Amino acid sequence: MATTAAIEPGISFALTEEQRALRELAHEFAEKEIRPKAAEYDEHQIHPADVIAKAHEVGLMNPHLPEELGGAGLGALEGALIGEELCWGCSGIGTSIVANILGALPVLLAGTDEQQREWVPPLLEEPILCSFGLTEPNAGSDVSGIQTTAVRMGDEYVINGSKMFITNAGQAAWLTVFASTDKDAGHRGLTAFVVPTDADGVTIEKHLDKMGQRATDTSAIAFQDVQVPAANRLGEEGEGFKIAMRTLDHTRPGTASGAVGVARAAFEHAVEYARERVQFGQPIAMNQGVNFLIADMAAEIEAARLLCWQAAWMLDQGERATLQSSYAKRFAADTAMKVTTDAVQVFGGYGYIKEFPVEKLMRDAKLFQIYEGTSQIQRLVIAREIFLPRGD
Repeated sequence: MATTAAIEPGISFALTEEQRALRELAHEFAEKEIRPKAAEYDEHQIHPADVIAKAHEVGLMNPHLPEELGGAGLGALEGALIGEELCWGCSGIGTSIVANILGALPVLLAGTDEQQREWVPPLLEEPILCSFGLTEPNAGSDVSGIQTTAVRMGDEYVINGSKMFITNAGQAAWLTVFASTDKDAGHRGLTAFVVPTDADGVTIEKHLDKMGQRATDTSAIAFQDVQVPAANRLGEEGEGFKIAMRTLDHTRPGTASGAVGVARAAFEHAVEYARERVQFGQPIAMNQGVNFLIADMAAEIEAARLLCWQAAWMLDQGERATLQSSYAKRFAADTAMKVTTDAVQVFGGYGYIKEFPVEKLMRDAKLFQIYEGTSQIQRLVIAREIFLPRGD
């Protein structure tokens, strides 16, 4: 039988040495800098400015910013590795750190060279935050219902309206704001702008008191006759919806990886508790009702992680990943909710008490099913991709 030359494998799940080192760095940071503060910052809803500054210093913030602008130029897969570890530490603090990419991506995807040079390098020089301003009080999943308007007046646009549930808005230096420049055109009339938060007429209306991920600032923000130079417009008028959806395609794998981190933390706590807790003369880990729960946790976490890696890998290859990003976001978010709920069940009554860690993880997990497109919206995207692939 003739021998054949060695064939390059078509698929590999092995991380490079650099990726493993990055994951270890993120894990160590989460263990030493995030976890010791997680409970206190959650209870008192403290903005983790000190942790953000340290993350910026060690290179765990803004990893995707391109090398030509002074950044590390890391890919979506590296971002997924970082996101999982930081949210394993605390998804509230972790989200505060990683959410910058959501605010900055519209500039990277649609900004001119001049706009990118203006807004991106400062993010690397110091721990400046930026936000993504899409959701409104009456327009969440249905962005065609956005009421914020931007009216062209000479070399400026005047923006009026409000945004709701905006991550880091109360601490951000600037936001990417999506506003209607043509009310009759629905989502095709949306346009994106960079809006400094210190501009006249920008007001933080309320810091929202959330059930979970409480260390992340989530705010309502209003715009009253805010004058923005036309030079701050990203792309052309009417391209805002496309910019927003492309942004979310890129960020969903990283967000999903954060959900994997929360699920993994709950799983680890459940395993440890099941080994130590003795009932009827043996550890509860020996009871099938418990160890089957834990076995399902392990399998579902692994599957969720692989979906995140697949979507991230596709993005890094320059491929369209709308479907895979929604697979990852839907499955990982729902997995985090299920795993954390089951972890509370493993702990029994103790799991329902704030003194034990799984109570917080269950509260934190819920938000993954809501932001950056609910789990129901992910199902709509998936169905649309199946029945109307690559349609407008």
